[in-house]
Amino acid sequence: MISVHVPFLWVGGLTFFPWVFFKKQNPPAWLINHERIHLRQQAEMGLLLFYVWYLLEYLVRLIVYRHRYRAYRNICFEREAYANDQNLSYLTTRKPWAFWKYL
Repeated sequence: MISVHVPFLWVGGLTFFPWVFFKKQNPPAWLINHERIHLRQQAEMGLLLFYVWYLLEYLVRLIVYRHRYRAYRNICFEREAYANDQNLSYLTTRKPWAFWKYL
């Protein structure tokens, strides 16, 4: 993981393998873990497939929920990351392609 501080970032963290951009200089441990989960997802799928899937799923969820934040929170990648970001040892036990169960 290559961590980069970007104070004008519109979100707390953003992952683009192998970089993770953080708004704060010293992000909380749960946010680092959340972004590491996204790193693992991106490594499994490859960047192109990950972001195509992410965008398509967001658009489908937007139609279903008619609310941007709810659509975002229900993307399978985000559901996995939010469900496990407080568990700092999650990545040591995570099975490959674990995001499937969050579809």
